[in-house]
Amino acid sequence: MLQKLYVFFRKETVLSIAVILALLSMFWVRPDKAYFTYIDFRTLGLLFCLMAIVAGLKAVGVFDILAQKLLMGTSGTVGVIRLLVLLCFFLSMVITNDVALITFVPFALIIVHKLPKELGNYWLLKIVAMQTIAANLGSMLTPIGNPQNLYLYARAGMSAAELITLMLPYSATALILLLIWIQVAAAKAPHVCGSEKDKTLLGFSDRKELNMEYLAAYLILFTICLLTVARIIPYQIPLVLVLIYMLLRNRENISRVDYSLLATFIALFIFIGNLGRIPQFSSFLETIMAGRETLTAVLASQIMSNVPAALLLSGFTDNYRALIVGTNIGGLGTLIASMASLISFKYIAKENRNLRGKYLGIFTASNIIFMIFMLILYFFLR
Repeated sequence: MLQKLYVFFRKETVLSIAVILALLSMFWVRPDKAYFTYIDFRTLGLLFCLMAIVAGLKAVGVFDILAQKLLMGTSGTVGVIRLLVLLCFFLSMVITNDVALITFVPFALIIVHKLPKELGNYWLLKIVAMQTIAANLGSMLTPIGNPQNLYLYARAGMSAAELITLMLPYSATALILLLIWIQVAAAKAPHVCGSEKDKTLLGFSDRKELNMEYLAAYLILFTICLLTVARIIPYQIPLVLVLIYMLLRNRENISRVDYSLLATFIALFIFIGNLGRIPQFSSFLETIMAGRETLTAVLASQIMSNVPAALLLSGFTDNYRALIVGTNIGGLGTLIASMASLISFKYIAKENRNLRGKYLGIFTASNIIFMIFMLILYFFLR
């Protein structure tokens, strides 16, 4: 039993900690009817719908085919590297940062292994670190790019245009920095004869056939979700439609939803709601955050990751714009600052466990550099 709990804790560390915190908080605030008011059902419903739709599109093979077609039209190693990074950057705005990494990091590893050994070894860790930063910084531009944006955007009552305007300087700067990083890394790359991309070498002959029914259905459902994000229709409509479609036509997709993330949200809602009812803690945190919401969010994200930080801090301030900026910048830094970053780390560990330390060094150094630039921009814009 203890062994099973240990395995579960290692696999679902954030969920486990969130549940423990929620349970501990119940000793101070006993369960009552007010608990139901803690939970943001709109955010949970939308998050479920978006995860189900993106999982359905991924299972159909949409992202694989998109990546293959784009890569087939790209020549040169640097061109391929740049495209793989930009795919994570731009598609994370729509399919979320974690899905972008789950989809395109494996592509990058396959392609790197097709390169000459010396060149492949040079790019292996760099491209995964680049993709991770690209996904985390690209996703901050839209309400649906990552969970904390979806939640804070709803709490703030902002329009999608307002959030995009708020985060556009940061995303644009991040894009420029990523392109510069690629060019600098390319200039230092070893020159190997025959390193230019060979279309047959990359092995894109086996292409999936799209299931047009699933594709059309999930695209329609995605459009309905966007209408909900824009507050044109209530969240109950896409939630019911997604559930009905999956139950009737695509039941296997139900298991592909990340229920641990939903459970983490619920546990954190309870924990944060209870903290808000403890006067001493509430006044203490409000005092610390006053006028320092962004920096507090950046620092808190380094310890607990940016999604829990967004949920926690939102209960003690109404300066949601500052929290949006802070939790998005806070996704840089430590490996756990953004939980999506762990996805890339797991791929590297699976690739070669001996590379974990070196990757962590490259990842941390590059994240700190990007964070410094983002913070400089923040102080310039405030």
